[in-house]
Amino acid sequence: MNQQALSAFIWSVADLLRGDYKQSEYGRVILPFTVLRRLDCVLAPTKAKVLEELADKQRLGIAPDPFLLRAAGQSFFNASPLDLKKLMGDQDHIRENLFSYIGAFSAEVRDIFERFEFHAQVERLHKANLLYQVTERFTQIDLHPDEVSNAQMGLVFEELIRKFAELSNETAGEHFTPREVIRLMVNLIFIEDDDMLSTPGVVRTIYDPTAGTGGMLSIAGEYLDDHNPKARLTMYGQELNPESYAICKADMLIKGQDVGNIVFGNTLSDDGHGGQHFDYMLSNPPFGVEWKKVEKEVRKEHEQHGYNGRFGPGLPRVSDGSMLFLLHLLSKMRPVDQGGSRFGIVLNGSPLFTGGAGSGESEIRRHVLENDLLEAIIGLPTDMFYNTGISTYVWIVTNRKPAHRKGKVQLIDASAMWQKMRKSLGSKRKELSDEHIAEIVRLFGQFMEAEQDGKPVSRIFSNSDFGYRTITVERPERDAAGNIVLGQRGKAKGKPAPDSKLRDTENVPLHEDVETYFKREVLPHVPDAWIDHDKTKVGYEIPFNRHFYVFTPPRPLADIDADLERTTDRIKAMIEGLMA
Repeated sequence: MNQQALSAFIWSVADLLRGDYKQSEYGRVILPFTVLRRLDCVLAPTKAKVLEELADKQRLGIAPDPFLLRAAGQSFFNASPLDLKKLMGDQDHIRENLFSYIGAFSAEVRDIFERFEFHAQVERLHKANLLYQVTERFTQIDLHPDEVSNAQMGLVFEELIRKFAELSNETAGEHFTPREVIRLMVNLIFIEDDDMLSTPGVVRTIYDPTAGTGGMLSIAGEYLDDHNPKARLTMYGQELNPESYAICKADMLIKGQDVGNIVFGNTLSDDGHGGQHFDYMLSNPPFGVEWKKVEKEVRKEHEQHGYNGRFGPGLPRVSDGSMLFLLHLLSKMRPVDQGGSRFGIVLNGSPLFTGGAGSGESEIRRHVLENDLLEAIIGLPTDMFYNTGISTYVWIVTNRKPAHRKGKVQLIDASAMWQKMRKSLGSKRKELSDEHIAEIVRLFGQFMEAEQDGKPVSRIFSNSDFGYRTITVERPERDAAGNIVLGQRGKAKGKPAPDSKLRDTENVPLHEDVETYFKREVLPHVPDAWIDHDKTKVGYEIPFNRHFYVFTPPRPLADIDADLERTTDRIKAMIEGLMA
């Protein structure tokens, strides 16, 4: 059964629920049952061996858990003689037997079903006389990894979540990122390390602070499996949504990962991996979501710990917390003398330019650029994500730039690289093909300026090109007779008093001398002006689109006049025809 057919079959369980459940509640039943059937199928081949091991260790009075894990050949087990198909043999006791079966899983699996609040759904299905029918429907599909690969299973989960999100008016994009966007990001963070990653037995860590259902971690693992099956990627993550967390944890469990590395909770207010550092990181934090709920904890860390905490460089405005995740990832980078790190993060346009010199956003950009951490920014097409049609950007950040990239930032405009989807999914109408991904990765790997169809698609800048000084231009206050008013006290005594109503600011590029700029751009227009150097601030912004703008000259005026004349003549002829 292919992925679409499998998703459709699982979704057909909704037909049983209709009437007893609202549409927006279908996911509360279907998602945990899908996970349960997957785990049930994974453990089926070793079931007899596990029960034999359990009986043996109980007879000897030995704690059985470590032996059951080894017998199961997984990082989890179930010690019950029951499985889902055996439950079908006792319709009258389906509820009690299902609870017994769930309770016989190892602790990490029980936690997954607690996050789904599965017991409450079992009770509700039992009262509605639906429990047996729903369980039976799931026994009709084989979800063993030999039949349904981990990659296919991930796609099935994404399809189901998307449908539930649409029915409940939630944003599916909060739970997962389009697969082709993740593939692009994975290629970009691994590209310069292919030689190292192909070394037999190499072990590397990867972390996602906004893990969702685990798609980013899974695809990174698939990439490494394809390139070097002998390498191992240890996965870490944190997720706030209970259902997404449960699915991510189940997925990691089946992949043989240590699910203790997948933490539940809010990454910003309660870092589940405090003090840890990672080789690679990926994240798609929520766009434009305010962080008021965690403001107290974040501000406290910023003020009390400064650069020893996660938020030392500055805090963005409360209305958009995406740059807090950027800072969080920076704090998780492995020190350079321990091998360093590289990460990719998806952000909207706001972190590129929001906030003037001295603002939290500008100070964060300043920290990233002055420490030479930003490797590249890739502008993606609009309509790429499930819950928004806005422009999005992938930032590639590292503290171990190759020599030829030091002091430089590459901007790649991939906004024209897309193909139309056969069927829109929410706001997602476009997708990247394998060829588009290969082209973007090639542009990144070559690290050269490039054009396509006469338009720039890759440009390279010095870090300082994005910096500027905001200077304060003062002009003197004058009395009614037009004479300059002089200060009367302190340092200002005898000097022209500034008129706050005439005060203005100018942004001077960092690589330009302030006095030269002032003499050229300001004094010819206001000869009595001066600079208040005490108020000068350094700012950084990345005006991405401006660097790819190509001026198209308007048509000659004569051509426009000729078009207007032809149109006027046509209208006159039509009017004359009507009057005749």
